[in-house]
Amino acid sequence: MASAFSTIKIIQPLSFTTTTTTRSPEKSLFDPLKTNPNSFLGSTHKLRLLSSKSSPSQNRRSSVSAVSEVVKEKKLKSNSSLPNLLITKEEGLQLYEDMVLGRAFEDMCAQMYYRGKMFGFVHLYNGQEAVSTGFIKLLKKEDSVVSTYRDHVHALSKGVPAREVMSELFGKATGCCRGQGGSMHMFSKEHNLLGGFAFIGEGIPVATGAAFTSKYKREVLKEADCDHVTLAFFGDGTCNNGQFFECLNMAALWKLPIVFVVENNLWAIGMSHLRATSDPEIWKKGPAFGMPGVHVDGMDVLKVREVAKEAIGRARRGEGPTLVECETYRFRGHSLADPDELRNPDEKAHYGARDPIKALKKYMFDNNLVTEVELKAIEKKIDEVIEDSVEFADASPQPPRSQLLENVFADPKGFGIGPDGKYRCEDPKFTQGTAHV
Repeated sequence: MASAFSTIKIIQPLSFTTTTTTRSPEKSLFDPLKTNPNSFLGSTHKLRLLSSKSSPSQNRRSSVSAVSEVVKEKKLKSNSSLPNLLITKEEGLQLYEDMVLGRAFEDMCAQMYYRGKMFGFVHLYNGQEAVSTGFIKLLKKEDSVVSTYRDHVHALSKGVPAREVMSELFGKATGCCRGQGGSMHMFSKEHNLLGGFAFIGEGIPVATGAAFTSKYKREVLKEADCDHVTLAFFGDGTCNNGQFFECLNMAALWKLPIVFVVENNLWAIGMSHLRATSDPEIWKKGPAFGMPGVHVDGMDVLKVREVAKEAIGRARRGEGPTLVECETYRFRGHSLADPDELRNPDEKAHYGARDPIKALKKYMFDNNLVTEVELKAIEKKIDEVIEDSVEFADASPQPPRSQLLENVFADPKGFGIGPDGKYRCEDPKFTQGTAHV
């Protein structure tokens, strides 16, 4: 039987002009109470051709058309009686395990935070797992990921061990940043996780630079096998910041191998996306800079994965960047310090009913890909991984006081070299008064 899920088509540059259309007020975007249950919120179900009228002298680069309805029904091949599934059993189990790992890890983070094991702001990813899994599990180890302050699950999807992520959250020396990064600053050179970033937008230039590095290695240094791709994750609130627009322009201008992934969970802390953005359809900003823009249901890992395949493939083939808007939702408050009283209960219930993990589980059952026993085995394995990560983090040592003197200045011991040519940190008086740290 035909699958309810679909493939993506991103229309490549064409030369044409169009008239501007206005969305009617009664069909408000992102209204969970007025949305067709068979569609995802924000879907326009029409091919959108975005360009501007230009004179021949201005037509040096053709306009780009963007597809908002990127999810179309897959057709069965005439010579096949088998369902045209989007995933194999092995792929389905991998996706399920990664999503369950992310959800269970974040649930444990909440417990540990309220028990006083973690400090500062901790932002959880519950509900958005389809985006991280759908994109990151398609990457090679050499590919790079740049995250935000909501970065724990991105780190896990990229392969950073749960022990290292949990230890970092505990502020322990065994963490992926030796306890100096904490919740919002996960980093792993080994896994090419280039950091979580506390301030919105600041990771996008880093990701653009990483993509430039890949292109430079391939085209200037002639490293023919360097086809590395960078994913830049950020939220809807970031899309009104200058760095976002500057980097879209630069990436398109130089055809950098990068995918800009907007995790539009509809809320920037307590600010509704609709109240803060003149045009809430973020994907349309891509064609304005000469790159494809795609809008996809971010609560469905299979739809996200199909979009990600095409976008990552374009980047790897040297065809340039793509802007992907994943419409998703967080099931918890902005952070664990947020009582989450601003969002409408009906809105939260609507998205809660569209849990991406339950949707994947249903799809695999409906298509006889897995059994309940196999999924239970994965859940048991994940429970053991999470428990082990907590025990490991709790038993790990605190960073030594000498670590405060590292990674501040260029010299390996930190805090610079004095006029006498000696390291300042070797002066007994230098750390006087810090014994309580």
